Amino acid sequence: MKIGEFALRASVGIDTVRYCERQGQPSPSQRQTSGYRNYRGEEVARLRFVRRAKALDFKIVEIRELLLSDHRGSDMADVEGRFTELQRMRNGLKTLAASCQGQGALEQCPILDALSKDAA
Repeated sequence: MKIGEFALRASVGIDTVRYCERQGQPSPSQRQTSGYRNYRGEEVARLRFVRRAKALDFKIVEIRELLLSDHRGSDMADVEGRFTELQRMRNGLKTLAASCQGQGALEQCPILDALSKDAA
Protein backbone atom coordinates (compact mmCIF):
# COMPACT_ATOMS: atom_id res chain seq x y z
CA MET A 1 0.00 0.00 0.00
CA LYS A 2 1.13 3.56 -0.61
CA ILE A 3 1.89 6.12 2.09
CA GLY A 4 -1.56 7.79 2.02
CA GLU A 5 -3.44 4.56 2.62
CA PHE A 6 -0.84 3.49 5.18
CA ALA A 7 -1.25 6.74 7.13
CA LEU A 8 -5.04 6.42 7.01
CA ARG A 9 -4.96 2.85 8.33
CA ALA A 10 -2.51 3.79 11.08
CA SER A 11 -4.63 6.84 12.00
CA VAL A 12 -1.76 9.30 11.58
CA GLY A 13 -0.85 12.00 9.10
CA ILE A 14 1.52 11.47 6.20
CA ASP A 15 4.02 13.84 7.82
CA THR A 16 3.99 11.62 10.91
CA VAL A 17 4.79 8.60 8.75
CA ARG A 18 7.70 10.45 7.18
CA TYR A 19 8.97 11.63 10.57
CA CYS A 20 8.81 8.08 11.94
CA GLU A 21 10.69 6.82 8.89
CA ARG A 22 13.49 9.30 9.60
CA GLN A 23 13.59 7.89 13.15
CA GLY A 24 13.82 4.34 11.79
CA GLN A 25 10.25 3.14 12.40
CA PRO A 26 8.48 2.05 10.29
CA SER A 27 10.44 1.54 7.16
CA PRO A 28 8.68 0.65 3.94
CA SER A 29 9.22 -2.92 2.85
CA GLN A 30 10.35 -1.68 -0.54
CA ARG A 31 10.17 1.20 -2.95
CA GLN A 32 8.77 0.84 -6.40
CA THR A 33 10.86 1.88 -9.37
CA SER A 34 8.74 5.04 -9.45
CA GLY A 35 10.00 5.87 -5.93
CA TYR A 36 6.67 5.27 -4.18
CA ARG A 37 6.86 3.57 -0.81
CA ASN A 38 5.19 0.19 -0.50
CA TYR A 39 4.00 -0.76 3.01
CA ARG A 40 2.73 -4.07 4.38
CA GLY A 41 -0.08 -4.64 6.87
CA GLU A 42 2.22 -5.52 9.78
CA GLU A 43 3.85 -2.11 9.44
CA VAL A 44 0.46 -0.51 10.19
CA ALA A 45 0.30 -2.42 13.49
CA ARG A 46 3.87 -1.38 14.27
CA LEU A 47 3.14 2.33 13.69
CA ARG A 48 -0.01 2.09 15.81
CA PHE A 49 2.12 0.56 18.57
CA VAL A 50 4.60 3.44 18.28
CA ARG A 51 1.79 6.00 18.42
CA ARG A 52 0.22 4.41 21.52
CA ALA A 53 3.59 4.08 23.24
CA LYS A 54 4.30 7.78 22.57
CA ALA A 55 0.92 8.62 24.11
CA LEU A 56 2.07 6.75 27.23
CA ASP A 57 5.18 8.98 27.31
CA PHE A 58 7.68 6.37 26.15
CA LYS A 59 10.74 7.83 24.46
CA ILE A 60 11.66 6.82 20.88
CA VAL A 61 14.70 4.91 22.18
CA GLU A 62 12.51 2.94 24.60
CA ILE A 63 9.95 2.20 21.89
CA ARG A 64 12.68 0.98 19.55
CA GLU A 65 13.94 -1.33 22.32
CA LEU A 66 10.43 -2.67 22.87
CA LEU A 67 10.01 -3.36 19.17
CA LEU A 68 13.38 -5.08 18.88
CA SER A 69 13.15 -7.04 22.12
CA ASP A 70 12.82 -10.80 22.09
CA HIS A 71 11.85 -10.74 25.76
CA ARG A 72 8.23 -9.62 25.71
CA GLY A 73 7.66 -10.87 29.27
CA SER A 74 10.33 -8.61 30.76
CA ASP A 75 9.02 -5.68 28.71
CA MET A 76 5.60 -6.25 30.22
CA ALA A 77 7.15 -6.30 33.70
CA ASP A 78 8.71 -2.90 32.95
CA VAL A 79 5.33 -1.56 31.84
CA GLU A 80 3.65 -2.96 34.95
CA GLY A 81 6.36 -1.42 37.12
CA ARG A 82 5.89 1.97 35.49
CA PHE A 83 2.12 1.67 35.87
CA THR A 84 2.44 0.79 39.57
CA GLU A 85 4.75 3.76 40.15
CA LEU A 86 2.31 6.11 38.37
CA GLN A 87 -0.56 4.84 40.51
CA ARG A 88 1.51 5.40 43.66
CA MET A 89 2.29 8.95 42.54
CA ARG A 90 -1.37 9.63 41.74
CA ASN A 91 -2.49 8.42 45.15
CA GLY A 92 0.17 10.51 46.87
CA LEU A 93 -0.85 13.62 44.96
CA LYS A 94 -4.52 13.03 45.80
CA THR A 95 -3.65 12.77 49.49
CA LEU A 96 -1.57 15.94 49.36
CA ALA A 97 -4.24 17.86 47.46
CA ALA A 98 -6.89 16.80 49.99
CA SER A 99 -4.77 18.08 52.88
CA CYS A 100 -4.19 21.48 51.25
CA GLN A 101 -6.42 24.29 52.50
CA GLY A 102 -5.36 26.58 49.66
CA GLN A 103 -4.71 29.42 52.10
CA GLY A 104 -2.13 30.43 54.64
CA ALA A 105 1.62 30.81 54.67
CA LEU A 106 3.72 28.91 52.14
CA GLU A 107 5.90 27.42 54.88
CA GLN A 108 2.78 25.66 56.24
CA CYS A 109 1.76 24.17 52.87
CA PRO A 110 1.64 20.35 53.17
CA ILE A 111 2.35 19.89 49.46
CA LEU A 112 5.52 21.99 49.50
CA ASP A 113 6.55 20.33 52.77
CA ALA A 114 6.13 16.83 51.29
CA LEU A 115 8.02 17.77 48.11
CA SER A 116 10.95 19.20 50.09
CA LYS A 117 11.51 16.03 52.15
CA ASP A 118 13.85 13.29 50.98
CA ALA A 119 12.09 10.30 49.45
CA ALA A 120 12.16 7.19 51.59
